[in-house]
Amino acid sequence: MAVTTSFHLNFTKPQNNITTTTTPLSSSFLSWKISLPSSFTFSSPPRKPKSFITVSLLNSKPTILVAEKLGEAGIDLLKSFANVDCSYNLSPEELCTKISLCDALIVRSGTKVTREVFEFSGGRLKVVGRAGVGIDNVDVSAATEHGCLVINAPTANTIAAAEHGIALLTAMSRNIAQASASLKAGKWQRNKYVGVSLVGKTLAVMGFGKVGSEVARRAKGLGMHVIAHDPYALADRAQAIGVELVTFDEALSSADFISMHMPLTSATSQMFNDDTFSKMKRGVRIVNVARGGVIDEEALLRALDSGIVAQAALDVFIEEPPPNDSKLVQHESLTLTPHLGASTTEAQEGVAIEIAEAVVGALKGELAATAVNAPMVPAEVLSALAPYVALTEKLGRLAVQLVAGGSGVKSVKVTYASARVPDDLDTRLLRATVTKGLIEPISSVFVNLVNADFIAKQRGLKITEELILLDGSPENPLEFIQVHIANVESKFASAIADSGDIKIDGRVKDGKPHLTKVGSFPVDVSLEGSLILCRQVDQPGIIGKVGRILAEENVNVSFMSVGRTAPGKQAVMTIGVDEEPSGVALKKIGGIPAIEEIVLLKL
Repeated sequence: MAVTTSFHLNFTKPQNNITTTTTPLSSSFLSWKISLPSSFTFSSPPRKPKSFITVSLLNSKPTILVAEKLGEAGIDLLKSFANVDCSYNLSPEELCTKISLCDALIVRSGTKVTREVFEFSGGRLKVVGRAGVGIDNVDVSAATEHGCLVINAPTANTIAAAEHGIALLTAMSRNIAQASASLKAGKWQRNKYVGVSLVGKTLAVMGFGKVGSEVARRAKGLGMHVIAHDPYALADRAQAIGVELVTFDEALSSADFISMHMPLTSATSQMFNDDTFSKMKRGVRIVNVARGGVIDEEALLRALDSGIVAQAALDVFIEEPPPNDSKLVQHESLTLTPHLGASTTEAQEGVAIEIAEAVVGALKGELAATAVNAPMVPAEVLSALAPYVALTEKLGRLAVQLVAGGSGVKSVKVTYASARVPDDLDTRLLRATVTKGLIEPISSVFVNLVNADFIAKQRGLKITEELILLDGSPENPLEFIQVHIANVESKFASAIADSGDIKIDGRVKDGKPHLTKVGSFPVDVSLEGSLILCRQVDQPGIIGKVGRILAEENVNVSFMSVGRTAPGKQAVMTIGVDEEPSGVALKKIGGIPAIEEIVLLKL
């Protein structure tokens, strides 16, 4: 029997079996749980707009809100564990109204999960699942602050994306799209649309992760010679597929076809520009099913017009959809699709199952391998280690950028120097942030305390830790940290220590991370902005010459340090810059007779 009742509640603390929660926002917010009959209606006095009151029946099962369409297999899996509310096309206000009654939320790319959503959840929301890879629509920082785990579904689209890459490769090489449009226009132009064969041609796979390696397998089946560039890929894994790992410049200069599969990061943004196009074979053909931002689209247009690039096939763009009047879009040598890489029935169903399994596992308390944010860390631990967290991530980022060649990073050792005994020094967070620094600049994954070990193992990366016990007061958690990368070549030979490893040291000074050693050379520079490393003959006037070149480029120097082995011998100059200098400026610096090598590192 239905019960009709009216409430006008103004509780400030729990009473009996009624729990109230208030959150000071732009609108009043009140939620409570109360035992009632299974069917009832509710009315409340008139209230101001944006003032929400919600009621939830007590239930032992968690509640999952699915805010965008999800495959039936995923919905069925969720229903076997939880109460599932499928409410699509919610307005921001409607989402905020519902969220206080939900333990988990599943979205795709259309729903914005803002800070307000987490605030309106009143602490009940524990998991946000993104059915796909990107999480641009989720405020991850706010989620972490509110103790909510954010997870995604990064693997189910792999095959679909790889197949689409191959589809564009073959369609481009045989002018399928152009010939189809011509024939539909009533023309018969067999001579105009003569294509090129794939067999025996060299394909360079740029980014040898999940999708890139699957593209390589399929290209091998088409009779292509496949090479790959990925600073983090393992040579053994590539060899098992029959792929040779090469340097970036080797890939550019030897490829007949280039297929892009790298993530969009600060390091890969507009990686393909006028300079890189100039290093390619004339008549190269390019496929991009990765991210639009990895290509400078204006530079690609110039390369197509000049004939450096014979054809290109794009599934992704800097602006999506691209402008209708785009000269690049209208170029006859371009084959286009509207971001269809993951658009297969099987991939969509796979994403639904993957995210459903991840959300259910997280609600059960299992560690989520696809977590993209860290769980809440005890305040006292975070407070003590906060400056060292920044230091370890930056050391990882610097170290991986120093790696050259195609062998890949396999072994990393992190050394902590401390007066604290091992039981008093919890390095799990620091290990995770070193891993984050090593992997994120060259990958699209998000690394944190939850998934760091999983991600490292997945990529064949062995991270070991060593504690050097120092005499003295254990007041400071750490005196310094060293990061060693073994068995790799370096872009900056001076970063190789006597042990034969790339080695960099850092410490926290005045609450800020500092670089204190590169290889065997002592330095002292704050880890901010970007760094220029120069090895030079120690002689007067070098600092002035470098400073003048940077000044002419309007590049501001924030820090500078010179470390030398002995007066008049070898020295390493470390320069912190607020702005990234141009390639021309770096060449000028490298051209100073006393400077023997130079490298730019981005933080």
